[in-house]
Amino acid sequence: MGRSTRLGFLVAVFAVLATTMARADSLAAGNAAFVRGNYNRAAQLLLPLAEHGQARAQAMMGFMYATGQGVPQSYDAAAYWYRLSAEQGDTTAQYLLGLAYDKGQGVPLDGVAAYKWLNLAAARAPKRTRDNFARLRNALASKMSRGQIEAGQWHALRWPADSRF
Repeated sequence: MGRSTRLGFLVAVFAVLATTMARADSLAAGNAAFVRGNYNRAAQLLLPLAEHGQARAQAMMGFMYATGQGVPQSYDAAAYWYRLSAEQGDTTAQYLLGLAYDKGQGVPLDGVAAYKWLNLAAARAPKRTRDNFARLRNALASKMSRGQIEAGQWHALRWPADSRF
């Protein structure tokens, strides 16, 4: 590899790192704005990140749409962002998408899909949230037939290959 090729490679690597660091800074700034209650600023910072595939920003945008904070309230938009984030493995988005299916908010009312997403969230979440996610999954299961629970478990076990819902 010639010197100019190595230099070009290093420039490309630094450009990627700078972009990653800038996105991390924007995510932190968006989160801070949200925590302060400055929802309009949070949406301004988080939406571009969500549009570029940043899972945490997508989950936050979903929550903001679900609650109408900084953006117009829209369950359809919330479910859209939750799904994008949940499919990347964000456990908070999986949990919120499960609740959306349980309530039919932005998605069809579907207990099996709700169980699938809540089960995934409970299985993968950090300890501090895992027990809460599991309690909600179990509360949902108490309203379901054995066959529905088994179907939800089956879809969770086959995730991400099974992205039917």
